Amino acid sequence: QVQLVESGGGLVQAGGSLSLSCAASGTAFSFANTGWYRQAPGKQRELVALFPTSGITNYANSVKGRFTVSRDNAKNTVYLQMNALKPEDTAVYYCYLETWDKRQFWGQGTQVTVSS
Repeated sequence: QVQLVESGGGLVQAGGSLSLSCAASGTAFSFANTGWYRQAPGKQRELVALFPTSGITNYANSVKGRFTVSRDNAKNTVYLQMNALKPEDTAVYYCYLETWDKRQFWGQGTQVTVSS
């Protein structure tokens, strides 16, 4: 059973920073594609950043230059460092993992709120 446990998030003022972590279990993490999505109230879930097994990261245009996705295969963990946060970054952030055999899993979600 694949499980993703997120931590981090919270409330921060605009311009501040937050860090998210997602610990995975139940799968061969080093062979999994990972990343982060977010969903704001009344909006669809959208891609924030991906860190696939290729190591070639991909970011939404809205977060390029401000967010950094990373992973530690030894710890089965993917991270999202968020800097220069804006009120429009307010959303529930979800960890994402796609296993080697293309099964997709989501974390429980963590709230990020950026006040102006």
